[in-house]
This record gives sequence, structure tokens and C-alpha cells, in this order.
Amino acid sequence: MKRKLLMVLLISVIIVVAGCGKANKKVPVSGEQMEAIVSPLLNTKGKVIGEVTLVQETEGVMINVQAEDLPPGLHGIHFHETGVCTPPDFTSSGGHFNPAGKEHGFDNPKGFHLGDLPNIEVPKDGKVSFKLTNSEITLKKGQENSILDKDGSAIVIHEKADDYKTDPAGDSGARIACAAITGKK
Repeated sequence: MKRKLLMVLLISVIIVVAGCGKANKKVPVSGEQMEAIVSPLLNTKGKVIGEVTLVQETEGVMINVQAEDLPPGLHGIHFHETGVCTPPDFTSSGGHFNPAGKEHGFDNPKGFHLGDLPNIEVPKDGKVSFKLTNSEITLKKGQENSILDKDGSAIVIHEKADDYKTDPAGDSGARIACAAITGKK
């Protein structure tokens, strides 16, 4: 089950998609109008280096990260439990979003956190476009797996790749970028 989920997540990742436009609203097949949540992505100096867009879709939450000025290589990326991004270390975002109380990592027999996401690969130019749909979380308030609880959540990019097994954060190192997800305008 865990390997199947990992494969589905990895297959759904689209890296380096150029020219994606900004969408403020999305209309699913049901005709229900869904608002996009768009949050600035900050680096450790507090400079905006991109943005994160989230949209609730039928299959789950569509996550779109557009960023520049990131170090090349593989980086862990996770939802964290609190919607606060205070530079330079972003510890204000708390630990990983983990309402089920599991251990970290897609390869951990006791894992995974609902905030765990596949690594992103940043090319030499430091620009990344990362898009996937996560069926494990929701933007619907009042549900246990909602990232829009009373204190929101954050998307955090780490300095190193997530090893998908080491608890609590996949040995992914320092937090180098953060976007607060609160659902407030």
C-alpha cells in the first residue's frame, strides 16, 4: 500500500513545467467553484522567491510550487503543522503535519506523515516548478486531515533530500524556504 502510494505520488509529480499561469479560481466537473490559496514562498532572508498555490480538487489537493533562487539538487518538501514562516530558520512552522501520529517517511513501516511529499529536484538554474495532487490531505475545514485547521499549516523546503525513512524529518536538514498556508485573504 505504501509503495503503491509512493508510486502514485511520484508519477503525479511534474517537474520543470515552464509557463504555468496563475489561476485564482478553478471550476471542477461538479460545477462547484473552488478558490485557490496562493501563498508567497520565502527564503531564509525573508525574500519572496516564489509562490505556492493549492486548490481542492475531487482527487485531493493540487499543489503547485513555483520558485527560483534555490540551491540545485534534491530537496525534501513537507507540509508542516503551523501556518507561520518566521525566517531565518522557519521553526515557527512546527513539525510535520501529522494528525494520525505516525512516524516519518514513505519507506518507514510505521510511517508516513500526511505532510510527507516526494522530493523536488532543482536544476542548476535554481528555478523549479513542482506540481502534484495529494489525496491524503484536504482544504475542507473541520476534517482531521485538513491543513486549514485553526493555525493553518506551511509548506517547507529543506536543504537536503528526504531519505523517506528517518523520523522525524527524513534527515533532510535545515529549512531553506517556507510558505504559510492559512486560507486567509
